[in-house]
Amino acid sequence: MKLRYKVAGGILIVLAVAISSLALVLSHNSACGPAPAVSDDTELMKAIVYRCYGSPDVLEFEDVDKPKPADDEVLVKVHAAAVNPLDWHYMRGSPYIMRLGVGLGAPTRTSMGVDFAGTVEAVGSNVKRFKPGDEVFGGRSGAFAEYVTVREDRALALKPANMTFEQAASVPIAGITALQALRDKGQLKPGQKVLINGASGGVGTFAVQIAKSYGAEVTGVCSTRNVEMVRSIGADHVIDYTQEDYTKSGQHYDLIIDNVGNHSLLANRRVLNPDGIFVIIGGPKGNWLAPLMNPIKALMLSPFVGQEFVMILAKLDKDDLAILGDLMQAGKVTPVIDRRYRLSEVPAAIRYSEEGHARGKIVIDLE
Repeated sequence: MKLRYKVAGGILIVLAVAISSLALVLSHNSACGPAPAVSDDTELMKAIVYRCYGSPDVLEFEDVDKPKPADDEVLVKVHAAAVNPLDWHYMRGSPYIMRLGVGLGAPTRTSMGVDFAGTVEAVGSNVKRFKPGDEVFGGRSGAFAEYVTVREDRALALKPANMTFEQAASVPIAGITALQALRDKGQLKPGQKVLINGASGGVGTFAVQIAKSYGAEVTGVCSTRNVEMVRSIGADHVIDYTQEDYTKSGQHYDLIIDNVGNHSLLANRRVLNPDGIFVIIGGPKGNWLAPLMNPIKALMLSPFVGQEFVMILAKLDKDDLAILGDLMQAGKVTPVIDRRYRLSEVPAAIRYSEEGHARGKIVIDLE
């Protein structure tokens, strides 16, 4: 055998061993560790924590140290929080590639939840925008707890007076994702035709209403039981996916927001206008490459067609929270809430979220 074949074979063996080793490291679940001792000189609060990856059974309802605000932080007493798919992705450490950032074997951060709404209890010495007693909503890791601290310049805004704490808590991740998908990635303009695939979910219900506020003609795609709800929040047209495949309808759209990922990019291309935009938000579940396949295909397809295929990773932003607050105050956006759970029932709430059938948002009521 020639030397170059031996070298090539050796390189392939090394690569195979390296990939297999990385796969084993990424997919390994360490055992759940014990709860750390709480401080004797610190106030305690109730919170949901997790110390290992797995099903909702790994979530614990425990006493933990109540946080204290730093000079640039706000301490918020949480009245309501909300569940997002992001929560169970963190809980399971899936897809495994995300563990490179959140912890191999076990999570490096044990707190759970992001969306919250509540009342400012205390502020740091440098805080100017907020004061004790302000009703606020925002996004911060550790929201499944009685208290949370947030930096003043991060994702925090005053709660609209006409919204309940539950409604405001349901907004941050889903509302900002919908807003940034339509406005930034989708470049939405008045009069355009927009299709929202997955219009009855958390992001979808916000996307329908925000698109209407921009003056778009909106088509929502959902199941039979959600048709009337999607129509009631402003959709001009509603397609029941159990009865009709929108990619074979013959209709064409300037913008498609895909929260589901149940049709190929080529099938969606058939109903997208020549200069249309397709924005990927959701997709298939999976521990390895399945959730990443549509974004990868979009990256490969876009350079060769006139249409644009993009994905969005939304960024929590205080200015966008304020925009959503204004839309809610004006009555143009009203959060849709499916079910309510207590803080101790977060495992059940996340289990329901994982089923993928929630209508709008799932809320955690701390009152």
